[in-house]
Amino acid sequence: MTERPSLVDPPIEALLAKVGDSKFTLVAVSAIRAREINDYYNGLGTGHGAMIPPQVTSLSNKSLSLSLQELYEGKLEFHRPTAEELEQERRDRDAAQAHQDEANELDAFTDALRDA
Repeated sequence: MTERPSLVDPPIEALLAKVGDSKFTLVAVSAIRAREINDYYNGLGTGHGAMIPPQVTSLSNKSLSLSLQELYEGKLEFHRPTAEELEQERRDRDAAQAHQDEANELDAFTDALRDA
């Protein structure tokens, strides 16, 4: 039995292979990049140069199509953090919050001393 050609270009099967066969990851990665492309086009002429323009040329000017094409051509990459990386990020965030809490307590103490 021959496989019917896909109506989607780039093919969904090839895109899924790029993200590890996860439809959810494919949707999330391409949607995030599509929003970035929209922000780029909406920010043109405002002097915001920090946004990255589309990295591919395409007949389509739709941001989602551009993001899928970028993924297909290897211009868009993503990193799925490991459990260790997530744990380290949580520890760093907790330490920063503890430091901020200490600073807030010190500020409150010095304000109370000054008011007394």
